[in-house]
Amino acid sequence: MKKITFLALCFMIVSCGVKTTRNYLTSGDYDNAVERAVEGLRGNKNAKGKQDYVYLLEEAFAKAKERDERAVKDLAIDKNPANLDKIYTTFVKLNQRQEAIKPLLPLNLIELNRDAIFPFTDYSAEIASSRLALCNYLYANSKALLGSKDKMSFRRAYDDLSYINQISPGYKDVTALQNDALQKGTDYVNVYTKNETNMVIPVRLQNDLLDFSTFGLNDKWTVYHSTKQKGTLYDYGLIVNFREINISPEQVKEREFVNEKEVKDGTKPLLNANGQPVIDNTGHAVVVDNMKKIRIQIYEYKQFKAVNVVAKVDYLDFKTNQLIETFPLASEFIFENVYAKFSGDRAACEPNYLSNFDRRGVSFPNNEQMVADAGQDLKNKLKAIISRNKFRRN
Repeated sequence: MKKITFLALCFMIVSCGVKTTRNYLTSGDYDNAVERAVEGLRGNKNAKGKQDYVYLLEEAFAKAKERDERAVKDLAIDKNPANLDKIYTTFVKLNQRQEAIKPLLPLNLIELNRDAIFPFTDYSAEIASSRLALCNYLYANSKALLGSKDKMSFRRAYDDLSYINQISPGYKDVTALQNDALQKGTDYVNVYTKNETNMVIPVRLQNDLLDFSTFGLNDKWTVYHSTKQKGTLYDYGLIVNFREINISPEQVKEREFVNEKEVKDGTKPLLNANGQPVIDNTGHAVVVDNMKKIRIQIYEYKQFKAVNVVAKVDYLDFKTNQLIETFPLASEFIFENVYAKFSGDRAACEPNYLSNFDRRGVSFPNNEQMVADAGQDLKNKLKAIISRNKFRRN
């Protein structure tokens, strides 16, 4: 029974795969039809249930080959340099399709008593010549782009040079030109702070905010410098402008409260309405828990101090000296310490409160420390602003 079920399952899988492959073929998606047929024939390619795949593969290959060869012929007649990449990639695809089928050969068509026909062609010369023509075109175009003054042109040159390196490693001086395109196409951003408050901004906070090595924000086309580098022409500025620093007074709030609780204190006989012990059916006196009330007097002290830092982040375009955009930036840091003393029975206190009895009053952090402690939150929010708002939208 299990064997029959397994065979039925296999038949259903093959049938579904054949149907999908046929749908690709009839819709003109020959590449997917070839790919699915090749997948279906891996394993036991000579199984009778795989015959549909062989027919479909033979037909899909012939139609894909005819379509692609006609396409490259038409593109070549057009003589448009923009078609060079399409010509090259089409020849590569023609070759890859053949290479995917070769390991499966021969594929027998049982009812026709012949092997499936796949008229392979050696495309190595066409691939080499179309690749060389494409590289020559991209190289010349990249050099022209590098002669412009537009960063986006430099980036397009970089992408084209990267493609040359990918399809033809070692071609001329592409690596050197690629490095030049990367340097010219990069936006350099100078990051610094301004203080419009009446307080001194702690050096630790400024250093932490400007330590962009820990931000992980540099990408291929944007580099942030908190210290200007000699010989670097900066495109943009990012200013963290401190507007307000509000620090609350040091506060100690006191409160006194009582907790009461009933706890077990041994056992006692259960008495009836007449004050006599209750006897169970074994002749023994019934005993119950003896409960007593315990009490604790708690004296709580809460130390509190808060700082609120208000700033804004300005994006500047140094080429035009224009403000691009402004984003609000604010953070709050709260210092709080709760400790307590008691008189009475400690067991009457709630368990989650007991740790307060082990604490003591501590010195309040000074104002500079409070502002510095707000730094990590400020830094996280600054990083979020920069991550969401690039200097270039394209």
